[in-house]
Amino acid sequence: MAAGPAPEARLLMDKQTFLDNFSNLDYPRKTYLCYEVELLVGENSIPLDEYKGFLHNKGAAMGLEHRHAELILLERLASWNLDMELRYRITCFTSWSPCPDCADELVNFLRANGHVYLRIFAARIYDRFPGYEAGLRALNAAGAEVAMMTLQEFEYCWNNFVDHQQDEDKPFPPLDNLVARSEELSQRLEGILQNQED
Repeated sequence: MAAGPAPEARLLMDKQTFLDNFSNLDYPRKTYLCYEVELLVGENSIPLDEYKGFLHNKGAAMGLEHRHAELILLERLASWNLDMELRYRITCFTSWSPCPDCADELVNFLRANGHVYLRIFAARIYDRFPGYEAGLRALNAAGAEVAMMTLQEFEYCWNNFVDHQQDEDKPFPPLDNLVARSEELSQRLEGILQNQED
């Protein structure tokens, strides 16, 4: 039997790009989003590596249409034609939590796709626009798990989405005050999700 073509290598994020954009102490202008899809079978999950990668928002610079990372992900999801008869879990690790408009789009997606469970882990809260709290609560109410990235998620991203093969024996470099900042942001998010007023 003839062998088929070798699978394409999955693109990994540059180390410095990850450190610059996911540090929860800095405020970069770009939003990076790492994603993975799992097929849920009973109590088990099967990783679907063909639906694993990262992307970032497209800016208005150079005459390009401004598109947020979450909307780009939704476009990719639509192109994958996930089987409506099966159950999936999509996990996103994002450098910023969704803005109010993206939260609305994700809620609409979840309502139209009851076979998909969404988890979002964010490095920091995107609080630039009014209504961000309501957007995060709407996502939570629609069944999405919304949480802040802890050291565990940072290490997971480092090991699964970042190109650091040349120093594979080195673990994720602890960022200054990462744990304390993650705890602070987690408490803030918990307060947002529990509060019913803006």
